[in-house]
Amino acid sequence: MPSQKQLQWSELRVGITVIVACITLGILIFLMTGATGLFTPKIKIRSYFDNAGGLRIGAPVRLQGVDIGNVTAVRIVRDHGSTPVEVAMKISTKYSFNLRKDSVALLATAGVLGETFIDIDSSQAKGPEAVDGDVLAIRDHPDIQDVVRASQGTLQNMDALLKRLDRIVAFVESGQGSIGKLIYDPTLYNRFAQTVTDFQGVVDEVRNGKGSIGKLVATDEAYNKLMASIDKINVVIDDVQQGKGTAGKLLKDSALYDNANQTVVNVRKITDDINSGRGSIGKLAKDEALAQKLDTTISKLASLTSDLEAGNGTAGKLFKDPSLYNNADQMLVETRELVKSIRENPKKYLTFKVKVF
Repeated sequence: MPSQKQLQWSELRVGITVIVACITLGILIFLMTGATGLFTPKIKIRSYFDNAGGLRIGAPVRLQGVDIGNVTAVRIVRDHGSTPVEVAMKISTKYSFNLRKDSVALLATAGVLGETFIDIDSSQAKGPEAVDGDVLAIRDHPDIQDVVRASQGTLQNMDALLKRLDRIVAFVESGQGSIGKLIYDPTLYNRFAQTVTDFQGVVDEVRNGKGSIGKLVATDEAYNKLMASIDKINVVIDDVQQGKGTAGKLLKDSALYDNANQTVVNVRKITDDINSGRGSIGKLAKDEALAQKLDTTISKLASLTSDLEAGNGTAGKLFKDPSLYNNADQMLVETRELVKSIRENPKKYLTFKVKVF
């Protein structure tokens, strides 16, 4: 039978073992649920949301997707307007170099059915480092309920569209309308089959060498003519490359280039003379006195034509006075009558009298 001293020592060992196990379990639980070291300094920051969205105490706080702390409190506070939910967070200071005062916090969900956590975004932050007691601004992040509410209108429209589509399909299945007739009317099939038959007949005729296309396909005459034409074209090209014929001389004869170059030089010289006022054409183009004379002459011609149109002067009367036309017409009539009379009785007008002294 064990002594009293042995029993006490056994109980002490059991107690020490239980205490060590509890401490170890607590450390393991803290390390598993926390993102920071046990002895790392921490700061406390807050954010205010309009809805906690299922956020619990102990939920992770992540910066750019990396765990940097935990949520220590979630409660509703007074006098905070439309964002009454206060979320307190404890953040490790070893991440403070990228945690800024103007960083923004938002509620995020790990997957569709995962837990809600705090995600801090510092990608656009330019301010100083956050310190203990700072309040981070928030950014709205639509949850699944917001998405469902926003998609209700779309779902209703889709439902109406599907109903319309069902009606159209039923309408087509009944053989009504253009599409229904195309699908269910045998006339279209019969016409298509007849067209295929006709096309097969055309193919057979072409294969047998009938018709223009058949001759082109079945005989070598067109091919031979084509090859002969190509040979002639090659001969012409060879002659041109060798400088034969008119086209060949145009391409190969350097005299043509020299003549063309000389012509361009002469034309340029003529234009230079005209621009400088030399020669008759140059004087016509550059002499202001000649231009004034031409202007005066044109003015006089304009005045003369105006007088002619107005009937002024002898020439104007010739153009405008109707008496000249009437007199001329009368004279022509009388002349015609005189000629007629002479033809009818020439003796009356062609009588010669001879007197002898």
